[in-house]
Amino acid sequence: MSEARAMGWIEHDHADAPALVAHVAAALEAACRAAIAARGVAYLSLAGGRTPLPIYAHLAASALGGRVLALPGDERCVPHDHPACNLGHLRAAFAADPAIEVHPLTSTDGDPRASLAHARRFLAAHPHAFDVVLLGMGADGHVASLFPGASNLAEGLDLAAPEDAIGVLPDPLPPEAPYPRISLTLPRLLRAREIHLVVTGDDKRRVLRDAQRQDAGTGLPVAALLHARADAPIRIHWSP
Repeated sequence: MSEARAMGWIEHDHADAPALVAHVAAALEAACRAAIAARGVAYLSLAGGRTPLPIYAHLAASALGGRVLALPGDERCVPHDHPACNLGHLRAAFAADPAIEVHPLTSTDGDPRASLAHARRFLAAHPHAFDVVLLGMGADGHVASLFPGASNLAEGLDLAAPEDAIGVLPDPLPPEAPYPRISLTLPRLLRAREIHLVVTGDDKRRVLRDAQRQDAGTGLPVAALLHARADAPIRIHWSP
């Protein structure tokens, strides 16, 4: 693994996906242990998708010895038992440790309006900083469900936004998951003790490099993330 520091981020280059998973899993485990020792609970915002699932399985097998409160950083507005729902995959990955509580970001039936109300209630009841935010990045530069083509993207990226979550309708809708979403806003994601961004493949790395050369006002969500004044440096993890 190589490491480089630049501006507000720290880059970690990993030889392959297993090396990335091992490094990020160790970082999350250490952060959780520190949070449990200091405050009695670790509070996490987690990415969906397949890449981070082995990270979560490692965490579940780590015998953390304390409570972990986790929720998706974004979610599709589908019923909780739908295959496209991140919640079920997260809960399955963490099944080995019942002290890791994965809370939904959406209502049980996935109704977009009810889901937004649910997300805002939960976040209002849990306003403290996340101990860890883990994010992925799409090939279009989206993070969480802050998509470049969303009509209310500016609301989600506004660092002075009053809300911690917004409803998002990607435009165009991704054909593999054509659903409205609930997403944490950028200022809520930035309110964290650690932020990890996982990027895989050469194509996405090119998007990342473009974002690093841009400024926060270009409308590319990952650029807004990288150039914001976060409470902690953003750790970028890349592997082929």
